[in-house]
Parts: sequence; C-alpha cells; structure tokens
Amino acid sequence: MELSFPERLFRESWGELEAPALDGGWELFMESTGFTVYRLYDQQSGLYEYKVFGGLSDCPPQLCVDVYMDLEYRKQWDQYVKELYEEESERGKFIYWEVKYPFPLSNRDYVCVRECRDLDVAGEKVWVILAKSVTVPQCPEKPGIIRVSSYKQSVAIKSDGKNGSRVFMNYFDNPGGMIPSWLINWAAKSGVPSFLQEMQKACKKYPH
Repeated sequence: MELSFPERLFRESWGELEAPALDGGWELFMESTGFTVYRLYDQQSGLYEYKVFGGLSDCPPQLCVDVYMDLEYRKQWDQYVKELYEEESERGKFIYWEVKYPFPLSNRDYVCVRECRDLDVAGEKVWVILAKSVTVPQCPEKPGIIRVSSYKQSVAIKSDGKNGSRVFMNYFDNPGGMIPSWLINWAAKSGVPSFLQEMQKACKKYPH
C-alpha cells in the first residue's frame, strides 16, 4: 500500500468544513458537547463510518494540530495508549500504535501513515491531517494482539474567528476479532465525544 495520499483527499477534507458532504446514506447519529456526528452503514463489515462536525473553544487551530501530531504527548493524555512510536521504513515513516482493550478482549494495534498539511484556502489557513493503515515488512503482527488492517481518518481544522477552532473529522475503524458489530457501534457512541473532550483538555494542558 502507498505511504502517501492523493491531493483530492486534502481538498475533500477542508471542503467539508464549509459544505458537509452528507448525501448517499449519511444519517444523524448524535449531538454532544458542541459536536454533531453522522454515520454511514458499511454493509461489508456491519460497522459504521463516521463524520464529526463541531468546535473546540479556547483551542486555537495551531495548538490543536500540535497536540494531535505530538505522539509523545499523546501517551500522557490518552489512557488507551499502550505503545506508540514513529519509525522509518524504506518507503517512508510509519506509526506503530497499540491500543488497550478491556479484559477479556485482546488489545489492537495499528500500523499507519499520516500526513499533515497547512493550506491556504481563499486567504484563510486550514490544516488537514490524513491517516490510513498500511503494511510494512518490519512490523509483523504480534501474538495475542489483533492487527487493525482497515483504518482511515481525516481531520480538517481552521479558526472559528475567535480563540477556538472549527473541526471536521471523518473516520472508519474495523477492530476485527470476535467483537459483535452491535457492541462496536455502541462503544462509538461514547468514544467519539469522550475522545474530543479529552483532546480539548489536553490542549489546555499542553506544555508549550
């Protein structure tokens, strides 16, 4: 799998900040703490892809991006991180990330690439971060940990015109294994807003 992203994905991500693309089966899932979440059913997996729209007050865009990209800091504020680091491969840098799952479920791990760009859109600065799962030879699957091979995420961030940020996030994650799809879909309902709340707290505590 390629370790880079096509230009159109960056354009599509920042475009959703101005004109959300919700045709083709997207349905309103929930509204919570300033965020609206839509979902799209994926027949193949029985899971949902999500789009999140909202704002982070008192968190300027550059700060949000710095916190989101800082892997070492993520280990401090994200309680589900077991292992997280960036490494170089022949085709470029990749990230290894092991996520803690509650007993008796096995932990999951990800091998993924991501890219952050700050773009000038009609004289306004917009940051776009893209990530996806990849396969690299030097990072084989580990016994007792389930490898997540189907993961993608895009985030677009811009100023809200005050001291905060407007945020768009699109993601799909199939954790695999023997977890029933209804349980995964149920967990997403609390997982989406709680992650954004934790990130907002992390922004306020970020050691500049």
